[in-house]
Amino acid sequence: MSDTATLHIDGASRGNPGPAAYAIVLTQPGRPDLEHAETIGTATNNVAEYTALVEGLSRAAQMGVQKLNIFSDSELLVRQMTGEYQVRSAELRSLYEQARRLWDQFARVTIQHIPREQNRRADALANQALDGRLGNLPRDAPSLPRQTQTAPRTRPTEDSLRAEAIRCLTDAACHWAAHGTADLPPEAVWDQLWSLLDEAGILKKKAK
Repeated sequence: MSDTATLHIDGASRGNPGPAAYAIVLTQPGRPDLEHAETIGTATNNVAEYTALVEGLSRAAQMGVQKLNIFSDSELLVRQMTGEYQVRSAELRSLYEQARRLWDQFARVTIQHIPREQNRRADALANQALDGRLGNLPRDAPSLPRQTQTAPRTRPTEDSLRAEAIRCLTDAACHWAAHGTADLPPEAVWDQLWSLLDEAGILKKKAK
């Protein structure tokens, strides 16, 4: 029997920012699945996704898991956790750092991006939480102390957003001049810029 647990995570926001929730589905060999979902007030999709990761890692550590495979349909989160993207959003930085500290407690952790259709259970739970329809959800473990509640969201100023975008483009240009585009494709830079604009509420990704 495998000694590796699997964790599916998902976050949802209606309005982005708007009413938000996260969900986790933790599967551990020889034990019943743990499913948990909860609303987190007003937040963005990215904050909800990171909250799911932090809570999932916390639960897994609490249950004594040593080896963990994580699955998420958030490409941004996965690429930031694997070091492909930098975390430029101040709003996500604290959640990222919490996740990193928890990550280091395990003997082995992997994280993989999957299509949303392969993450249906976690996605459904997050949306059920937003709809207030979790009355029949089994609660296999007590709720953890809230560590990831964020302060009311403050939009960045135009000047700070411009500075972040310029820094992103400058870093990319310097990297391309020195190393080419092989390990930093233009699409990756666009994703970072898109994230900045999304967090600022200027361009909106499709809400779940």
